Amino acid sequence: MKKLDHVDKQILQILQEDGRIPYTEIAHQLGVSEGTIRARITRLLQDGVFQFIIHPDPEKLGLHVQAIIGLTTRLGSQIKVAEELSKFSAVRFVGSFSGKHDLIIQACFHSNDELITFVNERLSQIEGIVSADVSLELKQYKDSFSFVQDDDVTLQ
Repeated sequence: MKKLDHVDKQILQILQEDGRIPYTEIAHQLGVSEGTIRARITRLLQDGVFQFIIHPDPEKLGLHVQAIIGLTTRLGSQIKVAEELSKFSAVRFVGSFSGKHDLIIQACFHSNDELITFVNERLSQIEGIVSADVSLELKQYKDSFSFVQDDDVTLQ
């Protein structure tokens, strides 16, 4: 993979703001040709630097309960447990962490009852989970994928 340069980072910043922006507009903002933008974006996609996704708001989809669940797994079971958790549509994130929990998941549910069912009937059936620490999200202050920054870049 080629190292990202200043133009690549500028392109990523612009796309973070609006993934629907036309390549011609990006080219205009950066003072390069549309062909340059098209080639750069194609390369960045092929290299797996980013992907175009839709990031829906769970609340607007009726998923009013969002939970972060810290899991402790039996030694040697972490990968298998993570693979099982990844199969659930309610689970939007699974990660391995150091510290108190081996795995942390983020999951969205329509109701508290649905969360309780998930914990008591789904998680309890996964071989290798020792304990679960459920935290409900009370208020969300930020939910963003906009973290690419080029300190030398100031976009208008």
